[in-house]
Amino acid sequence: MTVLSGIVAGVREDLELRKAACPGAAVEAAAVRRAPARDFAAALRREGVSLIAEVKRASPSRGAIRLDVDPVEVARMYADSGADAISVLTEGRQFGGSLEYLADIVDALGPEGPPVLRKDFIVDPYQVYEARANGADCVLLIAAILEQPQLIDMLRLSQTLGMHCLVEVHDETELDRVIESGAPIIGINNRDLRTLEVNLATFERLRPRIPDGRLVVGESGIRGREDVERLAVCGVDAVLVGEALMTAADIGSKVRELRCTA
Repeated sequence: MTVLSGIVAGVREDLELRKAACPGAAVEAAAVRRAPARDFAAALRREGVSLIAEVKRASPSRGAIRLDVDPVEVARMYADSGADAISVLTEGRQFGGSLEYLADIVDALGPEGPPVLRKDFIVDPYQVYEARANGADCVLLIAAILEQPQLIDMLRLSQTLGMHCLVEVHDETELDRVIESGAPIIGINNRDLRTLEVNLATFERLRPRIPDGRLVVGESGIRGREDVERLAVCGVDAVLVGEALMTAADIGSKVRELRCTA
């Protein structure tokens, strides 16, 4: 079993418990009642490289990162320091996240705050409805864990609910599928979720294959301004950064560094 398949197995188990506690019809109704989602894509179109700042308390590669922090306070620091969007890990077993953190962060940032991404291992439409019901403006879809019909269905459902999708790839085969799906926002993950190895050359190899008109996000392995500048040369629209921010002595200063505004 790979690291990724182990995570997904746990996600499916936890999902069944949530479905038993809250039927799909109730979650769908809550999703429809939410105020319209904010435009996640617009946040990535600013001049320069946009920053998606991630609230991540733990990870399989690092273990505990900052389990003692208040996720809401971290998100506020990100927003106050100029982050263009916020990513919230909601997977609990490996990443120390929860849907409650997502909902609390959305409420704390308010309608004028940066848009929020639900980052999880989405394998069921129920999770897309959950995301919107808890205020997410965008969801992460990982090509490696979705068959093509599932991927297309999730994209369509998210669009119906007014949300964007950040669709993540790690290799050429996944990228070709995602381009074919028409996904407007493509994330290139420099971390191989099967082995947890990281290499920024993954972005450099895959970026030229993406046609014009798509927003491209660089994910994983981005530690500082030099890494942002390296990806910018290749044509990155935004970077998603979690660990480097969560471990920074001065989070606000790190946000400004990664946005190249410090």
